[in-house]
Amino acid sequence: MKSDYLTSKPAFYALFVFSVPIIIGNLFQQLYTMVDSAVVGRFVGEQALAAVGASYSLTVVFICVAIGGGVGSSVIVSKYFGARNFSAMKTAVSTAFLTFLGISVFLGAVGIVINRPLLVLLKTPSDALDMALVYLRIYFLGLPFLFMYNVISSMFNALGKSRIPLVFLIFSSVLNVALDFVFVAVFKTGVAGAAWATLIAQGLSCVLSFSVFMSTLGKFKDSGCVESGGGVAGGVSCGGKFRFFDGRELASMAKIAIPSILQQSTVSIGMMLVQSVVNSFGSEALAGYSAFSRIASIAIVPMAAINNSMSSYTAQNIGAGKPERVVKGYHAANLMVAFFAVTLCVCIEIFYRPLISLFIGAGGSETALRTGQAALRFEGFFYCWIGFKMACDGLLRGAGDMKVFTLANIINLSIRVVVSVVCAPRFGIEWVWYSVPMGWFMNFVISFAEYKTGKWKKGIER
Repeated sequence: MKSDYLTSKPAFYALFVFSVPIIIGNLFQQLYTMVDSAVVGRFVGEQALAAVGASYSLTVVFICVAIGGGVGSSVIVSKYFGARNFSAMKTAVSTAFLTFLGISVFLGAVGIVINRPLLVLLKTPSDALDMALVYLRIYFLGLPFLFMYNVISSMFNALGKSRIPLVFLIFSSVLNVALDFVFVAVFKTGVAGAAWATLIAQGLSCVLSFSVFMSTLGKFKDSGCVESGGGVAGGVSCGGKFRFFDGRELASMAKIAIPSILQQSTVSIGMMLVQSVVNSFGSEALAGYSAFSRIASIAIVPMAAINNSMSSYTAQNIGAGKPERVVKGYHAANLMVAFFAVTLCVCIEIFYRPLISLFIGAGGSETALRTGQAALRFEGFFYCWIGFKMACDGLLRGAGDMKVFTLANIINLSIRVVVSVVCAPRFGIEWVWYSVPMGWFMNFVISFAEYKTGKWKKGIER
C-alpha cells in the first residue's frame, strides 16, 4: 500500500487500516503487564500482586509521558510528511529522538532516587512495600528503552507505517511472557524476575526497531522548499538542510507534545493520585483493584488507538491541504468507537468472573475478588465515553487546537481525583471507579463543543 493512503483513500478505510495494527500492537504491549501480574500473583502471592499493582500506578505515568510525547511529536512529523517536506521531517525526527533520550535518562535517575518516598506517600501497604521497591528500581533502569521504543513507534505511525511497530510489539511481548515464566516460575526470582523480563524484552525491541526506522527514514530523499501552509508547525521555514537538532522544531513539538502528555497521562495520573485512597483499604482490596486496572488497560486499547490514529490522520490531511477529509474521518472514528464499546461491554458482562480470577487465583481472598469484579462490571458500561472523547481529542490535537484540549483533560483528571478522595473514604471504595465515567463524560462534552465551533480549522491557516 502507498504511504499516502491516509490522505487519498476513503476515510473509514484509511482509519481502519491504520488503526488495526496499532490496536493489535497495543494489546501485545499491554500483555506483558498482564503477564507480570498474573505470573507474580499465582507463583509468588497476593502481596506480590499488590506490590506490582502499587508500582503500576507510578510506572504507567512514565509510560504515558513517553507515549504522549511521541504522539505529540509525530503530529509535526505527520504534517511535514503530508506536505512531502522530507528535510524538515528528518530534522523533526532527530530533534525528538535527542530530546526524549535526554528526558528518559533524567526521569530514570529521578525515579530511582525518589521511588521509596513516592510509595510511602501513596500509602502502599507495608507488606507490599519492599517488593514494590525492588520492582521499581529495575524498571527505572530500563526507562530509556521504554521511552525510545514508544517514540520510534509514534514516528513509524507518522509515516503511515503502523504495521512495522506491530511486529516489534509482538516480538517484545512474546519474549517478555517467556522470560516471565523462566525467571519467576522456574528460577523463583519473584517480582525482580518480572521486572528484569520487561527490561530485557523492551531493550532488545528498542534496538531492533531503531535500526529498521533509520533504514526506512533513509528512503525519503531530502526535499527542497515545499509550502505546507503553516498549521501546527507554523513558524518553521520549509525545506532547507537537515539538522540533528533544531530549537524551533522543539518549540513546535512542545506545543503539541506537552498537552498530549497530559492527555495520555490523565488516566494514569488519576490512578496514581487515587492510589492512596485504594491503598488505605488494605492489600486485599489493592490486589483486586490492581487486577481490574490491568483488564481496564486492555479494554481501552482500541479507544487509545483511535485517538492516536485521528491525530496522524488529521495532521497528514491538514499538511496535504485536505481539511474536508478530517470531518469525514471523525465520523468514521465515532462509528469505530461505538462498535468497540458495545463489544467490550458484552464481553465484560459475560466474562468478568474468570477475568478477575485469572489474576487473583483460586486462593485469592473474597475482598480481592469482590473489589475487582465490581469495578470491572461498572466501568464496562461506559467505555463509549472514553472512546468518543479520545476521537475528538485526537482531531483537536492533530489540528494543533490545544487550549481547549488541555482544559478538557485537566477537568477530567480533577473530577476523578476530587470524587475519589472526598467520597471513597466516606461512602466506600466503589467511588474510586464511579468517578471514572464522570471525568470521561465531561472531557467529551468540552472537546466536542470546541469541535462544533469549527475553531480547530484555523490551524490550517496559522
